[in-house]
Amino acid sequence: MEKITSFTIDHILLKPGVYVSRKDASGGQTVTTFDLRMTSPNDEPVMNTAEVHAIEHLGATFLRNHPQWKERILYFGPMGCRTGFYLLVFGDYSSQDILSLVKEMFVFIRDYEGEIPGASPKDCGNYLDMNLPMAKWTAARYLSRDLENITPDRLSYPA
Repeated sequence: MEKITSFTIDHILLKPGVYVSRKDASGGQTVTTFDLRMTSPNDEPVMNTAEVHAIEHLGATFLRNHPQWKERILYFGPMGCRTGFYLLVFGDYSSQDILSLVKEMFVFIRDYEGEIPGASPKDCGNYLDMNLPMAKWTAARYLSRDLENITPDRLSYPA
């Protein structure tokens, strides 16, 4: 079998950042997939499922309600390796184009108070596996350490 695109990225060199993972044509338009890498693969501990799940619920809710972006959001969800998230957007975008939205989303998660949207047995198949305090801590860390003063090398995959 042919190696898929995401397995061709050198994860030893990859650092936290915001990367264009791929661009695909769908229904006559481009879908841009972003790799929101939050931990350094194979170097730092991965996120636990409870904070990943809380970030997924909060991030998806934020994005699908965003006044400027909600119609362009196709998907937001975790990577299986638990080192980050994928964000799929209708349109042909660069990492720089989406950076302010990503920062805004993680500020929302960092500052969120209250019940996590969709965290009920009726709305979610694993509603008890969520950790809001750790989701907020993880969002704050990604913002301050990786997003606030992001450098160009964290906006495109390493060669």
